[in-house]
This record gives sequence, C-alpha cells and structure tokens, in this order.
Amino acid sequence: MKIQIQQYCNIFSNKVFLNGTLLFEPAHKNTDIDVFLSEIYAFFKMDYRKFFKMDRLSKVGFVASELMMQTFDREQPKEDMGIIFFNQSSSIEADKAYQQTIQDKNNYYPSPAVFVYTLPNIVTGEIAIRNKIHGETAFFVFPLFQSVLIEETVKSVFSNSGLKNLLVGWVEVAEKELDVCMMLCEVGEEEQIEFNSENIEKIYNKSLI
Repeated sequence: MKIQIQQYCNIFSNKVFLNGTLLFEPAHKNTDIDVFLSEIYAFFKMDYRKFFKMDRLSKVGFVASELMMQTFDREQPKEDMGIIFFNQSSSIEADKAYQQTIQDKNNYYPSPAVFVYTLPNIVTGEIAIRNKIHGETAFFVFPLFQSVLIEETVKSVFSNSGLKNLLVGWVEVAEKELDVCMMLCEVGEEEQIEFNSENIEKIYNKSLI
C-alpha cells in the first residue's frame, strides 16, 4: 500500500503555512493566541458559528482542517475518509479551566460549556461533523512527537479500515504556544510526498518550508 501526502499545513509562532507557503501572519507580533485564532478565522472568511464556543485545541484544529478540506464538497458524505490526531498535552488547557470552576467549595460552578472540551477527541468530532467525515476518528496522546509511531499508526489505520483518505495531525496547545502540523493523506500511486517517518519529520520541523 502506497500512501501519499496530498498537502500539509503548519501553524506556529503566529504564522500559517500551507504546503510550505506563508498564507497568514498577523500585523502585530506576539499576538494573543485567542486573537490570532480569531484573525485566522476572519482572514480566510470561515463560516462556522460554533467556532467561538470552542476551546483553543478545537479552534486551531478546526482552522487547520478548513484549509486542508478546501477541495472537498463539505455537504458530500465521506464514508472513505477518517481523522487521526496526536499531541502530548491532551486537553490540558480545558482541564485546567474546568478545574477552576470546581476548585472552590464556596464558589462551586461546574461549567458544562467548559467540561465538554475536557477530552482531546472533541476536535476530531467537530471536524467530522463539519465535513461529514464518516470514517474512523481517533486522538492519540504521546509523551512527545514521534514520527515513526505516527507513521505506524496511520498505516495501520489505512490497512485495517479500508479508508482512502485520512486527515492526520499533530495538534498541540500548551503554555500559550501553538504547534500544529496537519497532513491530508491518501492511498494512491500518484507521485506526491510519500508518507513516511522521514517526510513527517521534515514537515513537522519545517524543513520543507
């Protein structure tokens, strides 16, 4: 089975790249993450009202996926497509935010709106619903970025699921930093970027930018 990377997206240091080309950078350096994500949403004229209720992990995964899915008909069900994401911090930001709502016994106000995002795979669900992706979705948490393990996991999913396309991504939000590397992968012989640990590493480390 030959797997190719159709295209890829990187979001880091307040910059958005698609296939190695800089697409967006805010006018002001050191822009707050929330402002930066809202600016991406506005700049690319995205239209999904639920975006503003999302946590940061879901927001950054969502905007990256919007760029990756531009060539697909959003309304067409995609039975042969899935989503596999990875990171090392899980949903830690949402976990901390929710903890603040239940920590003080005298000011106890559990927030359902925050609680819903205390699972990292919420972002895969949001993207699947948005794009009618009906194949397998999963979110794996690793101690650190491991291109070999990502390659093995994705190839196993392709081999065992019969899917033709996978949206694959490292989606990390921690300590006020964004670290996103997303790839649209497909089974096929067309000469593109071969999906292997070496190329995954290059894309993640911005060697192809």
